[in-house]
Amino acid sequence: MPKAFIGLGSNLGSTDKEGVKSPQMQLHIALDLIAQHPKIQLLKISSLYRTKAVGPGEQPDYINAAAMLETSLSAYELLDFLQHIEHQQGRERTIRWGARTIDLDILLYGELMENTQQLCIPHPRLHERAFVLAPLADLDPDLVIPNRKNVGHLLANCSMQGIVKLTE
Repeated sequence: MPKAFIGLGSNLGSTDKEGVKSPQMQLHIALDLIAQHPKIQLLKISSLYRTKAVGPGEQPDYINAAAMLETSLSAYELLDFLQHIEHQQGRERTIRWGARTIDLDILLYGELMENTQQLCIPHPRLHERAFVLAPLADLDPDLVIPNRKNVGHLLANCSMQGIVKLTE
């Protein structure tokens, strides 16, 4: 089964009949749902990181993490499943890089290199974003990004300004 790496982020809480859900809770809920899928084995989860928002307007800080998993789902099936989770958690796609309850991105999927309108793997700009690289380094600092270097090397060349590892 291919190994996949998923990036998770949230900077908005939500409220439903069960109460208020913080951005940290949004990530935990998404991870629980991922782990429940019969064709996914969740192998490892990074620490949580508080990061400054990248996007339009004033936004709350993000909580970011990454997960390593094995799956028998195709990359497109995995994408559909992750988007279903985003929808369940109230994700609205109105403003590009806007605030969101949950963002689930396929960062890497085995050795797959894909660039279509629907799916781009490795995830674009992954190699230059410390808020993605720091959680990935928790999982595997020697992980090589196709056509790039390993995560540890890439992270060493990124600014960690505004990124704080949380102890929960």
